Amino acid sequence: MEARRVVVTGMGIICPTGNSVEEAWANIAAGKTGIRTIQRFDTSQLENHFGGEVRNFDPEEFLGRREARRTDRVTQLALYAAQQAFADSGLSITDENRYRVGVIVGSGIGGISTLFEGIRDFLAKGAKFVSPLLVPMMLPDSPSAKISMTFGTRGPNFAISTACATGNDCLGHATAMIRSGQIDVAISGSTEAGLVELAIASFNNMTAISRRNHDPERASRPFDRDRDGFVIGEGSAVLVLEELEHARARGAKIYAEVLGYGQTSDAYHVTAPLDTGDGAAEAMRQALLNARLRPEDIDYINAHGTSTPLNDVAETLAMKQVMGDHAHQVAISSTKSMTGHLMGAGGSVEAVFTIMALRHNFVPPTINLDNQDPQCDLNYTPHVGVPREINIAMSNSFGFGGHNAVLVLSKYSENVERR
Repeated sequence: MEARRVVVTGMGIICPTGNSVEEAWANIAAGKTGIRTIQRFDTSQLENHFGGEVRNFDPEEFLGRREARRTDRVTQLALYAAQQAFADSGLSITDENRYRVGVIVGSGIGGISTLFEGIRDFLAKGAKFVSPLLVPMMLPDSPSAKISMTFGTRGPNFAISTACATGNDCLGHATAMIRSGQIDVAISGSTEAGLVELAIASFNNMTAISRRNHDPERASRPFDRDRDGFVIGEGSAVLVLEELEHARARGAKIYAEVLGYGQTSDAYHVTAPLDTGDGAAEAMRQALLNARLRPEDIDYINAHGTSTPLNDVAETLAMKQVMGDHAHQVAISSTKSMTGHLMGAGGSVEAVFTIMALRHNFVPPTINLDNQDPQCDLNYTPHVGVPREINIAMSNSFGFGGHNAVLVLSKYSENVERR
């Protein structure tokens, strides 16, 4: 029996380049970075003073003072993106369908800000001053739970946490659940609010992040010879995924189709990728197999492209393994050059950008790519985005712990012929 087709009928986003899909994409397409000196908290005790910070977002204005104090920033960002996506989809939750709508929204870190503040209160003031809500606020599944409660969905509700592969894994598993008939609709994506002092200090001591304090807007430079680490970012993106006939029956607009998903593990190192790129390559192959496509069918790849010395070379090797001769023809870019690395939120945010690239037939740029690393010798679209016919695209996400997750997305067509 032919698997049920899964389409995207709603999108929402909040990230360093904008607080709506239109704003975030416009800045990405124009090559405008969201990486700047951090304004939300004092960085004087840190060696790193910049990041991909969400701006012009007041959680108290959005949720009210009481509710804002009872939710971690990771949940606030997820709910903001989910409300956009839900409104955009035109979906209604009723007694007839609420058990057929799932929520699969993950986070790589969860409510680290709440945990950090709770530990500080405990050490400075004592046990009586620790918030009774610390545990529910810090849990990685709090965003998915809050979204489910907000919209009244009663289908499966859970979080996946696979570090920087979280977003793609959430969207991939949501797609599989719809295809199998377990649910008809999924509110799915990921969120991260790891731009906090504790995390910045840890990543700095790991020597994983850029120290380009003198020039933060040029600090994220994927595939560039002079890259010195990733830039921490924060944000969230949530998509409404829907079984095709269900979407058609209610007259929903369709942004794109999810064609394939692949998932592997490097089983190698807690932070470093396999230097051969083998694990990432196999995830890409699995995504193509799941989509019933050939490598040459891919028009654009939204690369993981973190701007770290190890990842960019390993991903390049992976793309060469999978794409063969087509590796030098396919358009590639890393939008992390403008958002920074949103860690757990990266996959879902980049899924939105990949869908917008499909819809606009436009390859967004990899900014700051001034001197391409000789080991990274593919077409990464430096500096300026380019118009190009894009019918099918791939989006890569690879995470600490060796998690590899790849999505294949396409323009929606009523009649699809694949091998």
